[in-house]
Amino acid sequence: MSLVLIVLLPFIGSCLAALLPANARNWEAWLAGLIALACVALSLSHLGVISEGEVVRYQLAWAPEYGLDLSFRMDAFAWLFSLLVSGIGVLVVLYARYYMSPEDPVPRFFSFLLAFMGAMLGVVLSGNLIQLVLFWELTSLTSFMLIGYWHHRADARRGARMAFTVTATGGLALFAGMVILGQVVGSYELDDVLAAGDLVRAHSSYHWILGLVALGALTKSAQFPFHFWLPRAMAAPTPVSAYLHSATMVKAGVFLLVRFWPVLAGTEAWSLIIGGAGLATLVIGSFLAIFQHDLKGLLAYSTISHLGLITLLLGIGTPLAAGAAIFHILNHATFKASLFMAAGIIDHETGTRDLRLLGGLWRSMPITASLAMVAAGAMAGVPLLNGFLSKEMFFAETVQVSGGLNWGLPLLATLAALFTVIYSLRFIHQLFFGTLSPELPRTPHEPPHWMRLPIELLVLVCLVVGVLPALTVGAPLHLAVVSVLGDATPDYSLSVWHGFNLPLIMSLIALGGGVLVYGLLERFRPINTLEKVPLLHRFDGQRGFERVLMGLTALAGRINRRLTSRRLQVQLMWLVLAALVAGLLPSLRGVANFRELPIAIDPAFAMLWLIGGVCAVAAAYQAKYHRLAALALLGGAGLVTCVTFAWFSAPDLALTQLAVEVVTTVLILLGLRWLPRRLEPQELGIRASLRDRVRRFRDFLIALATGGGMALLAYLVLTRETGDSIAEFFLQRALPEGGGTNVVNVILVDFRGFDTLGEIAVLGIVALTVYALLRRFRPAPESILLPQQKDDPDTYTPAEDALRGDTMVPGLFMRALMPVLMVMAIYLFMRGHNLPGGGFVAGLVMSVAIILQYMVGGTVWVEENLPIRPHIWIGSGLLLALFTGLGAWVFGFPFLTSHSPHPVLPLLGEVPLPSAFLFDLGVFLLVVGATVLMLIALGHQSVRSHRTWLTLKASEGAADNNRKGALPWN
Repeated sequence: MSLVLIVLLPFIGSCLAALLPANARNWEAWLAGLIALACVALSLSHLGVISEGEVVRYQLAWAPEYGLDLSFRMDAFAWLFSLLVSGIGVLVVLYARYYMSPEDPVPRFFSFLLAFMGAMLGVVLSGNLIQLVLFWELTSLTSFMLIGYWHHRADARRGARMAFTVTATGGLALFAGMVILGQVVGSYELDDVLAAGDLVRAHSSYHWILGLVALGALTKSAQFPFHFWLPRAMAAPTPVSAYLHSATMVKAGVFLLVRFWPVLAGTEAWSLIIGGAGLATLVIGSFLAIFQHDLKGLLAYSTISHLGLITLLLGIGTPLAAGAAIFHILNHATFKASLFMAAGIIDHETGTRDLRLLGGLWRSMPITASLAMVAAGAMAGVPLLNGFLSKEMFFAETVQVSGGLNWGLPLLATLAALFTVIYSLRFIHQLFFGTLSPELPRTPHEPPHWMRLPIELLVLVCLVVGVLPALTVGAPLHLAVVSVLGDATPDYSLSVWHGFNLPLIMSLIALGGGVLVYGLLERFRPINTLEKVPLLHRFDGQRGFERVLMGLTALAGRINRRLTSRRLQVQLMWLVLAALVAGLLPSLRGVANFRELPIAIDPAFAMLWLIGGVCAVAAAYQAKYHRLAALALLGGAGLVTCVTFAWFSAPDLALTQLAVEVVTTVLILLGLRWLPRRLEPQELGIRASLRDRVRRFRDFLIALATGGGMALLAYLVLTRETGDSIAEFFLQRALPEGGGTNVVNVILVDFRGFDTLGEIAVLGIVALTVYALLRRFRPAPESILLPQQKDDPDTYTPAEDALRGDTMVPGLFMRALMPVLMVMAIYLFMRGHNLPGGGFVAGLVMSVAIILQYMVGGTVWVEENLPIRPHIWIGSGLLLALFTGLGAWVFGFPFLTSHSPHPVLPLLGEVPLPSAFLFDLGVFLLVVGATVLMLIALGHQSVRSHRTWLTLKASEGAADNNRKGALPWN
């Protein structure tokens, strides 16, 4: 259960942080810091088990028959990574407390940051492939919100969009790869997948899996050719950049490659794709970093370069290279987080990140300068710092796999290391040496000590690991390497001195050559004077990305113009035609099997359907002339459908259809007044009238074909052989497994409860969307008036009676129907699990009771006497249904598993209490809330429209009054 808490706590903290007031910056920092510390403590609590080589697991059934469970898994590699994510998260929170301005919306920042931490921990600890992809996409979403945190800045919005587009697209590819991988292995559990490496590599789908997984990993870790998005993410606040570049987001890609190294590595395709991308990224990233004038831009390209180094190590494919990659992941996290924090301090205290303006900061900020120089030395691979050790292992592997005359890889590795020394030297020299520029926006000085403390701790790690690697990081690193490589774990040494060998010579060449080249550049062609990157300035990834987006947008526009229309009728036509084609395909393939209908056709039933058909055709005809009559005829066709359901022993469907007919008829009736008036043929003109007739005839043929297809489908269902029906499954299991005899309701709240949860969620979203749209929609006041009312305001009803219509039923009697319908709704709800009824139809009946009050009393009267809060009903219903499903997890059962205890109560005796009762109650609440919300939205539009009309008439009357002395209706 502690594994669940490690992932869940940051999300809980994210919700709490969002609720804190904006001026409670200390409280928010304490909340985020304590949650990150709790994750560190929970991870450390598993040290004993991890040190013994065991794997900690927690599994909760979700859909066991499909191999989908909520599964968390922590081996030594995941343990080390979770410590990295949560540990650096603590330092970032402390740093952000002093970095963020009091004017910034700090609750939103810490809320996003904690959600980002939770998503990353979910990726690290997921034990199921589909679950891993879910958290993977959550990291893209939360990073989008963090990068675009300062949304008032255009560069932040563009950077966030670019990062999300690239990484989310890679996530879709990763999802496809994981689905194929799970099908190949026969399980989506990570333990089964990691044990099936030989099976996967020998499978015909291996190259598809490798390509899709590589696409997901390379886009997330900003590897060539997807490296362009990371520098544009520098618009985020520096704490975000420090966290994103060191322990999260970009590290997710290399984490994935390490995690699936036992499954996918060891082939020529792996080395070509992963190694090739890593090598290109290493060289290009280090070269581009040299010529960046933005301080964070330089560090961003250095991150790209070091991630390329890790990816190249993994692509080499040897076990020792994989171990070196894990080591460099840890080293890079420490020095890169400290460098970004130092850059943030410099920006915070000087007001600029432009290297061309900065210089001489050693005198003003000696402590920060010393820390930054040590971290930059670790980045450059200076001896006795942690970056030197993993770089030496990298050089050794490039030499090992080359051999003979194939010295291209070691030469390129040395060249990239030389570039790393150059940009590290530029970072040190141009920031801290020289003279202090008088053009700085602020006078630099040391930051508060607590803001500098995270850098001091990280730099201390760089020093201690660099001097005493075996004593400090040796044991946890070995556990992590063994958990990934297993029996293939090679012998390796973390000694500082390995003798005078070729890797050491490569390091000396890189260090000496970097110092020499930088000195020559500063003497003859200072980098600060260069406006463009030499050689590569023509290859701009951002420009290419924007061109692709523009091309896709143009293509989408052309498709939209050809296939869509602003008219609803055209869109419905395409939908109906698509459904018709989809229905015809089985018949064309010979699936349809026509048999004699086993049910005799009753003449009364035939007459009933004749009436329904006449109503449907007449409604289509009357829609052109009289919409109210068409609506009444449409209701007649709906009532025939209700009777049909009852005729064929489907009382649940009949009840639901009847209630739906009442509710939708009223809602459509309220919306009729806003529809534009239809023009007569003489008003349209001959050609337009002819087009209108052709269109209506075309629509009639489509409707006839689709209706005939549905009739044919119903005929095939009625005449099918009973042996292939699933009805017996539900009939036999409804009572013993679902606790109810009403099979329809048991299916909705138990067997297919997850579908119902999705459907009510969609219903709630639709209601909120209708409400939001109608709040912005303002129909023209004249469009809601009858012709005779336009000139005579006395014939128009008052604003507070906008929903009230003329009725022959006394208002007092209709108000008395309210408690009757409420009792009926409760009755239908309570009997729904065993007899026709249930939460959905009960909610509709309750909605009818409220609608009647609106029809009699009007909008204002109802809201004054019946204070209904539909938003609360919707939210409560959805949460109740969701928590009912989650409650099954508490007892170790799959999500939404229903239970039906039968306690014996005093006086009442045995009482069945199915847990589906609560789920059905959630359905009831949401249906009532959604229906009433749409009703209120329509009612308020009517009120606002009439008040607007009255205002206009009053304005006109005032003008007349000035001229004639009186208002027209006074």
